[in-house]
Amino acid sequence: MSSVFQITSSKSKLYSVDEFGVVNYKTRYVAMLCILSMATLILLLGCITYYAEVGTEGATIQSFGDALWLMIMSSTTIGFGSQYPVTIIGRVMVTMMFITGVGIIGGLGALVASKLLGFSDTNVKNRELRKQNAEILAMNKKLEQKLDLLVEKIEPMVSDSKK
Repeated sequence: MSSVFQITSSKSKLYSVDEFGVVNYKTRYVAMLCILSMATLILLLGCITYYAEVGTEGATIQSFGDALWLMIMSSTTIGFGSQYPVTIIGRVMVTMMFITGVGIIGGLGALVASKLLGFSDTNVKNRELRKQNAEILAMNKKLEQKLDLLVEKIEPMVSDSKK
């Protein structure tokens, strides 16, 4: 699933790479992708569940709205219990929604938390500081080499002047 996301995001320009080599996803688009995926899953799995459950003896799902409600409750792991599947197909669909819904909603929550708390900004700042430190150390090394050359040139002059 992650490789599908990577291929899709690279072809659709859902991210950019900054000068520090950090991949920055455009969170608006990623959030829209999560919401669209969630809506598609709810509709698709709800439809399958509806057709599997309707008319079955003991079924609590009497309408398409009930099936959608079941999928929404399943995706958030709330599951009030007023609607529940009685067929194998319905149970498989709810299980799929549990697994994928929690992942998508969790990813969306992580995205929002990252934006609100600025974790990604801290990561970029740390990379910037590492790059700056590397540049400072390289400049320091060059200065040390120049200073060593200068000392080598001056030492003979100083020792000659003492004689």
